[in-house]
Order: sequence, then structure tokens, then C-alpha cells
Amino acid sequence: MSRNPRYDILFEPVKIGPVTAPNRFYQTPHAIGTGQQMPHTRAAMREVRAEGGWGVVNTGYCSIHPTSDDAPLPYCRLWDDEDIKVHALMVDAVHKHGALAGVELWHGGSGAANRLSRATPVSVSGVSSDYSYPGWISLTKSRPMDARDIREFRRWHVDAAKRAKSAGFDVLYIYAGMGFGPYQFLLPWMNKRTDEYGGSLENRVRLMREIIEEMKEATHDSCGIALRFSADALLKIPGEHMESEAHEIVSMLADVPDLWDIKSSSWTVETASARFAEQGAQEPWNSFAKKLTSKPVVGVGRFTSPDEMVSQIKRGVLDLIGAARPSIADPFLPKKIDEGREDEIRECIGCNICVSGYHDSVPIRCTQNPTMGEEWRRGWHPERIPAGDPDTSVLIVGAGPAGLECARALGQRGFAVTVAEAREELGGRVTIEAQLPSLSTWARVRDYRTNLIKTMSNVDVYRGSQLSAQEVIDFGCDHAVIATGAYWMRELINADGFPVEKFDGNVFTPDEVLSGIDVTGPVVIYDFDHYYMGNCLAEVLRRRGNEVTIVTPANAVSAWTFMNNELNDIRNRMLDLDICIELEKRITGFNNGVVQLSSVYRSGKASEIDCESLVVVGHRTGNDSLFNELNEDPERIENAGIKSVIGIGDCRAPGTIAHAVYAGHECARTIDAGDEDPVILVERPSLSLNI
Repeated sequence: MSRNPRYDILFEPVKIGPVTAPNRFYQTPHAIGTGQQMPHTRAAMREVRAEGGWGVVNTGYCSIHPTSDDAPLPYCRLWDDEDIKVHALMVDAVHKHGALAGVELWHGGSGAANRLSRATPVSVSGVSSDYSYPGWISLTKSRPMDARDIREFRRWHVDAAKRAKSAGFDVLYIYAGMGFGPYQFLLPWMNKRTDEYGGSLENRVRLMREIIEEMKEATHDSCGIALRFSADALLKIPGEHMESEAHEIVSMLADVPDLWDIKSSSWTVETASARFAEQGAQEPWNSFAKKLTSKPVVGVGRFTSPDEMVSQIKRGVLDLIGAARPSIADPFLPKKIDEGREDEIRECIGCNICVSGYHDSVPIRCTQNPTMGEEWRRGWHPERIPAGDPDTSVLIVGAGPAGLECARALGQRGFAVTVAEAREELGGRVTIEAQLPSLSTWARVRDYRTNLIKTMSNVDVYRGSQLSAQEVIDFGCDHAVIATGAYWMRELINADGFPVEKFDGNVFTPDEVLSGIDVTGPVVIYDFDHYYMGNCLAEVLRRRGNEVTIVTPANAVSAWTFMNNELNDIRNRMLDLDICIELEKRITGFNNGVVQLSSVYRSGKASEIDCESLVVVGHRTGNDSLFNELNEDPERIENAGIKSVIGIGDCRAPGTIAHAVYAGHECARTIDAGDEDPVILVERPSLSLNI
């Protein structure tokens, strides 16, 4: 297939100072959870983007000095010359495919707690950002920078720029956003200085100008110098001569950097999930810049539609289409558009599982792309997979996310695949949960796979086919894969967090609520799952007209969602809907239209809430009866000629949709490996000392 001409504009080259991006697809700087300690993993994760057609591929945030230490979160660094070789590995991998390599030089200022280096944090005026989440709270405040500190601060950027050039990077960033070092100089509530770096906007911009000019001089104008700049907060400050201080800053520095990367100042806003932000949601903060500079402008917006990308360019919003999450979900998005295969794009669903991986300090994962983070470790490629034996037959029971991914990947390998789904509709939990408020993008997990399966002559799908163990045996397959999902339990938890007996009466599970069963109010949702289901059901039931109270033993509604940056948005949604919240409470009784609560700290301190219906959002258990029955008699399986019976996804261990997709993909990759242990590479530290 050939490229649709209406997308030609996306493949035009763009000058970034002395270097040229081969197209407008720009993988913006974003963390991938590898840090400096996993150079091979990092290089492979970035390389696959370059191979997939992204014209510029950047690192995540890269510390320029030990006074900018974000441990235990995984970040890159360029502290000394030894760090150069780690980055060169990635640069060479990116250059191999004709893309430019960029590095985001970062100093966190008071936003870096320096837990590992133990260096005292520095900031423009000793004003430190305040965080309320325990993992981000720093008990050490920053000290104000004096004149010598500022000279050193400039030198650190220059030294890092020289090292970056030595590593082979084409684009070098100064990071003036998200409350970090240079950005703090711009903010009047943080910059209280009375010298030439404080007071007027011209003075507050001075440091940024000096660093950019000195980086250009130090690299002999051989690298593109990019300015990553948070605009949203400064757009709210009226300018002296223009609409806002953001407008004036871009106007003052219009052509000083070679590229403007405009973003928001909040990590949670910039990576807002699809539930709370549409594609292109950053446009109100970045659309002003192109009118004020002749240099190219890049911005993000979770762009997955090539038509929206073209619109951004033609309307004069952006020159380069920035992406983090879409490039994670489909590293080959540009190449698929180029080859006229845009219907094969593995679209980001905006669930932010990738964000949670970073918060967990592990290589980031993706619900849509199970190969993410496994490129080097397991040798998995997002588009290529080893061929299998076309004479080998596989029966998959269940067409939820695990079963569909297993069928898609096995089909790609060339096996003879049959899928039996008990329901008339494919997708399992994905189809059901995509009907929850603002989760419609989750249906992409189903649609991407079913669309590809339809093109595979070696994959047959049978709907409305609930198989018994005997029917599986009689089918005559070489391998049977059981992907029958899971269901929610009515069990509650005791003081130690373990399951206890359920209550009688109007007690419902999420499965029953989602099936449309009549739930009369007032409703209490007891949520100890801590993810999206509890708050989504609260919204569903509230919009049906019920009074709803969420009770949770945690200290926040859907507490885990701090990990995927939804926590604040969820709390605001609950407040908007007048949903009552009882935190740090456990339900101890339910009868006569009342639930009894007790404090998780003081069991004797009790309270009551009127309640006609109790919805328990807690444990799920695998629907594994078919799997267990098939494995009860190994001799029976062997006599039937079945080489293996494999349980995957929620059937064996309930988890997120990302876990299910990964399990399905892993099964497809290893189904013919027999008893061989998979080859999983491990990065090990060198024992040599750099003194």
C-alpha cells in the first residue's frame, strides 16, 4: 500500500538549527523507567521508535549534576565523561535508522530532593515546592543560589552539553518546565531575587538566555538547541506589553533556541488519562507560540489520529507532532501511516499504565504494546515475531484481552488457531469496561486485535461457544489455551486485609452492576480494589439518581491511581457529583438498611451510614474451573494428543488489562518452547571503580 497523499505533510523534513529532522514525527523526552543503570534496555526501547519512523528520538530527563538527583526514581545522567559511553549506546542505535537523537538536560532545582547524592538542593530564592504525597515529600528544603551558584549552574549545563555532543546527540535541551531549575527563575512566586536575575521579566529570563547561548557556543553551533518550556502557569500572568508573560517570554527569546517544546507545568496535567483529557488537550497552552517565533514548535496531545496531526500543522499550532504515550503504544505509528496502513495503528488508550511503571521505578509497560520494555531483555519486537509451524493447531477458549492477543500473535506466527468465545461479543472485560464513564478508548484493545485477526486466514473465531472440558479434548488440538477471565467476589476483608465472609441482603458485585441489575439507593460502595472500578461505579450509580457513598480503608479514593496520575482528577469528579467519601474506614456490618463502619486505626470507634444496597469492589478470582478440570487428569490430556494446557490472564491470576495482554503475548511467543526456560537478559553493574 502507498501513503495517503493527505498525510504527505507529516513526512516533510524540518530544520532544527544546524540539523534536520527527516519528518514531523517527534518522540518527545519522556522517562522510560530505565535510568542510567539499564543502558541496553534503554537503547533498545529508544531504537525501536527510530526504526518505526520517528524522526527525532529523545532521552528522558538527564541530570547534569549531583545536585539534581531524583532517586529512587530512574533518571539518566551526564555527570562526568564516564556517562558518555552509556548514552552513545542509545545514540548509535537511533542513528542506525536515520533518526536524530536528542537529550533532555535537566536540573531539578528545589524539585530534586537529592536523596542519593545528599547534596543540598538549590533554587532561585530558597523557595521549595510543596508536595503532599509521601513518596515525593522532601524533609530537606533548598538553599537560595548566590552569584557563584549561578555561574556554576551555567557551567554545569555547558559541561553537560559538551558531553552530550561527544556522545553524538543531535538535539540538546535546556529544561525550563514543571517547576525545575531554570523554570523557577521565571516564576515570580519563586523568584524573589533583587539582582540582575530577579524582578523584571527580562531579568527573570536572563539565565535561560545565557544558558542557551553558552550551550550553542560550547557545541560550536553543531547541535540543535531546544528549549522545553512550561507555558500554562505563565499564560495566567498578564504581561506588561503582551497578553501574558508566556507570550512575552517567547517573544523575548523568539529565535534564540532552535526549537520550542511547549508543555504544561504539571506532570499530572501533561499526562492526564483519556478519561479526563481528549486528544489534543494541550492546545490551549501551546497554540500561541508559533505566532511569536520563526523556529519550529513541538507539543504533545496524545495524538493517535493522522488527521488530527495534519490539522495541528495546517492550523499553525505545531510544526512537529510530539508524542510520548502514542510512541509507546505503537513505535511504528509513523511507518504505518507512511505505508498506508493507518488502520493497523496500535492506538494508545490513555490508561497511563506506562506512567505507573515509571512511578514503580521499573521499565515502563503498556496495555496495548506488550513488547514495551522487553525489546532487549527478551528480544521482543513490536512488529516481528518468529514464525511457527503452520501444522500445529491451537485452541483458545476465551476472547478477552489475553485470548485475543494470544490469537493475534499466534496467527501472525502462522499457527492454525481456533478461538471459542462463550459470549456473542468479543473482548471480554474490555468490552464491558469500555462502557464505563469516559473509558471508551479502552475498546481499542479489542478492536486493534479483532481487526487484524479478521485478515488472518489461519485464525477461526466462533462466538457463542462455551466449551466443556470434554469438548476441548474432543476438538483435537495440539495446544489448548484457557483464557476464561475472572469474576468479582462479594467477600470483604478483615483488619489484616484478608478475605472474610460476605454479608447477606442487597450485596452486589461490579459484574452485577455492569450487567444492568437494579441497584436501589442509598448505595454504599466498599472499595478495597483501589483502582478505577470503585469510582467508575460510583459515577454510574450517581448518574442513575442514587445517593452514593464510597467507603475505603485507604487514605484516598482509588488510592492506587496516584501511580497513573488520575488521583486528583478522580477526587474532583467525586466532588463534582456530590459523592460522599469515607476514608480509612472498614465495613463491619450490614443489616436493616444500615452499614456499620469502624476506623482502620481504632476498631472500637464505630459509625453508621444508611444503605439499601452495598456494592463490594474488592477481590476478583479466576474463572479457572475449565482449566482445573482439564489438568486433573494428565493422562487423559496426553491420550488426546494435547501437548499442553495453558491458563493465561485473569483466569490464572487476576490483574490489569495490561497483565492479561502481556500473558497472552508471552504464551504466543513461547508455546512451542517446550520445557526450555526462556532467555531473559539481565543488566549487571560493572565492578570497576571510577575514582
